[in-house]
Amino acid sequence: EPPADFICPITTELMSDPVMAADGHSYERSAIERWLATKSTSPMTGEALVHTFLAPNHTLRRQIREWEEARA
Repeated sequence: EPPADFICPITTELMSDPVMAADGHSYERSAIERWLATKSTSPMTGEALVHTFLAPNHTLRRQIREWEEARA
């Protein structure tokens, strides 16, 4: 089982393109983009997001890739 931090809270699947939203949580890019197309709230807290900028989470992406390679 992958570490919980590697799982998107929207899709409940292993992330391949993690991004960080204004709420400080990481999500799979495609999932949070779909969410933000119709909502302006955090999927985790339900509170309004101060902005909808999504920052690539390079550190988390690297950790997920390293975990996947270690299991290969």
